[in-house]
Amino acid sequence: MRESSNNLTIKDIAKLCGVSKSTVSRVINHDPMVKEVTRNKVMAIIEQYQFTPSKSARAMRGYGNKVIGIIVTRLDSMSENQAVRSMLPIFYQRGYDPIIMESQFKVDKVQEHLAMLNEKQADAVVIFAFTGLDKSLLSDWKNRCVILARSFSEYTCVCYDDVGAVTNLFNYLHQNKKHQNIAYIGVGKQDQTTGALRYQAYQDCCLAHHTIPNAYLGKLSYRSGYNLAESVLKHSPSAIICATDAIALGLNKYLSEKKLNHIVVASVGHSELLTFLFPQTVVIELGFDKAGIYAARELLNMLQGKITGRTITVPCQLTNQ
Repeated sequence: MRESSNNLTIKDIAKLCGVSKSTVSRVINHDPMVKEVTRNKVMAIIEQYQFTPSKSARAMRGYGNKVIGIIVTRLDSMSENQAVRSMLPIFYQRGYDPIIMESQFKVDKVQEHLAMLNEKQADAVVIFAFTGLDKSLLSDWKNRCVILARSFSEYTCVCYDDVGAVTNLFNYLHQNKKHQNIAYIGVGKQDQTTGALRYQAYQDCCLAHHTIPNAYLGKLSYRSGYNLAESVLKHSPSAIICATDAIALGLNKYLSEKKLNHIVVASVGHSELLTFLFPQTVVIELGFDKAGIYAARELLNMLQGKITGRTITVPCQLTNQ
């Protein structure tokens, strides 16, 4: 005897099948990427319960049949924009409509965006993490989300080599270019990756090479690099490592105005603006574009049932030695 589907939802069908809601949705929408064995299992349950998906529920999505949310921290972040630009063509090619939102480093914003994506029956989400974001917030999306910039156990994450980037820059300046007084301008340690990890890597390098630290921490902005330049220059460094390309832009502007062309500026990460205005800057590439590609591929693999729960660290590379 077949049972009525009047009170059943996609969530109920998913539970009966032992799959995610997004998988049921993809079967209903005839996604060719769903495995045949999974499709047959879902269709068998749908037939058994005479389930008919609500047209209004499907229309609520409003962004097409297949949706992926992308939550960035800042829409004006050059690094995150590079990552997003590289992942979009991959999603488009597979027929997904991306929705890009901004968290502004606020947990409540992430909660709002995830709730909206859930209402739209989004298939998956890419989240650019920040200090204060707890993985428990993402528990409902665990098997259909990729987290960038931070590593969470049991989740699929794509991270940058923050420690390796600063270490490689310091070693290049100290060993290859023979700089003995290498300063550092960074971000406050409350930021766990760009701030604390990169600053600690600088401190460790100074200790390893028996040099005196000369570090000042501020904000992730051009203005911070510009404002901290005077303080760091009091100790007469011959080279200065900047934690981000934005800081490097501010520092370069200050040095240019003061005609201090003998000081070498090194930057973790680069932007087109930095390399265009100050091509002499020593840059180590964190691989933002590669991170976007890795994230997109991992997410698509997860949507095909290949759940990894691993962390990928993108290798960094000096680009203009």
